[in-house]
Amino acid sequence: MGISNLADGLTRGAERISGTVSETFFEPVIRIGVTGLARAGKTVFITSLVANLLERGRMPGLAAAAEGRITAAFLQPQPDDTVPRFDFEHHLNALTAPIPHWPESTRTISELRLSLRVRPTGLLAGLSGPRTVHVDIVDYPGEWLLDLALMDKSYADWSEATLYLMKRREIAAPYLAQMGEADGAGTWDEPQIKVLAEGFTSYLQAARERGLSGIAPGRFLLPGDMAGSPALTFAPMAKPDSPARRSLWREMERRYDAYKSQIVAPFFRDHFSKIDRQIVLVDALGAIHAGPPAVADLQDTMAEILGAFRPGRNAFLSRILFGRRVEKILFAATKADHLHHSQHARLTAFMEALTAGARSRADFQGAETSSLALASLRATVEEERSHEGETLDCVRGTLQNPDGSRGKEAAFYPGALPESPASLIASARQGDETWLGADYQIMKFAPATLQLKPGMGPPHIRLDRAAQFLIGDRL
Repeated sequence: MGISNLADGLTRGAERISGTVSETFFEPVIRIGVTGLARAGKTVFITSLVANLLERGRMPGLAAAAEGRITAAFLQPQPDDTVPRFDFEHHLNALTAPIPHWPESTRTISELRLSLRVRPTGLLAGLSGPRTVHVDIVDYPGEWLLDLALMDKSYADWSEATLYLMKRREIAAPYLAQMGEADGAGTWDEPQIKVLAEGFTSYLQAARERGLSGIAPGRFLLPGDMAGSPALTFAPMAKPDSPARRSLWREMERRYDAYKSQIVAPFFRDHFSKIDRQIVLVDALGAIHAGPPAVADLQDTMAEILGAFRPGRNAFLSRILFGRRVEKILFAATKADHLHHSQHARLTAFMEALTAGARSRADFQGAETSSLALASLRATVEEERSHEGETLDCVRGTLQNPDGSRGKEAAFYPGALPESPASLIASARQGDETWLGADYQIMKFAPATLQLKPGMGPPHIRLDRAAQFLIGDRL
């Protein structure tokens, strides 16, 4: 087994060196990871980004597009034959149909390669012709990213931290009652473990519905074809004084370790460690609407997410010897079209405050970070309305019913975010259950009907600025 693992490592190292040399001297590759937590809009972001890079009429913030240096853009087969292709055409059809609807959300990893023909700038403009730059977009659920933090935690440590958090949440009461009746030092059986795992999964589902972000293990909510497997059938437990080898606690520990070694580690090795640019999409408005506990949880989650990255600069030799590092990380608050543009600066400030600690660590390690508010697909228009002698900055759009169908068109005023996000962060950190003296609302809008002209991608807010940050320096 040791010789086999050594040979496998040497083979992977040789493949990495060969690929790095090819990318550096011939056709460069920018590998972008796109992730975010539930309802952050990953699928819509990728679909709109690709559509707007293919038809660049709405991308003035991307310097290479504004200068006319991108002469062509086309889709190609992705380099990883074992990874599903991101179904760009299907998702774009959903957004541009006569009766448009939101595409299905991310449930597993997928990939897409977009190749750009770019004329060089500066001194190289007169010495060489256009070159090809490949943009590989890797889409994966944010819940999977949170699992990377488990790699440094033992089952005992994870259980202790998870149970501590659960004891502060009323939605965890059913599972805590189940666990209290179980004997961790006693002999285990499969039906007992299954009941506990199902109870814990129900808690995770309830936490996600409440708008909470720190939900791990992520595969419990997105199990795919591994549903019911032992590696996805465990739960946190208090450690007995002297658990025997055949005890319930030891079996839970064994399955937790299998989850890390057989599910989390291969994801890091095969996909995550190859990413050199990253965007983290955040439904910040949803967290604010859910209340201070959701904001506090989101801030902790952002710190854990950044802890899973390997920030730093991708110098040529370091990429050959040590693999890729994440050079740039963009934290983007999505659904900016749910607010009037007069509040976008406040939403950006909230994102900056929310991720301040995480960004400081990445900046110290040599990565470049940024935050902004964007809407991958604009679903509303702005208007002003008078109410009780006051002018309100509203947005108007088609509401989406709970069953996903399209409702009536309505104007909506969500409430004004504070000029300084410090009050929101402070209220969240001190454990308030509700916002004091403020009420923030959010509505679900259906996508607007689109009639795209030739050369124009779907309408958006600051998607071009996100593209400039992620790939502009390489074009």
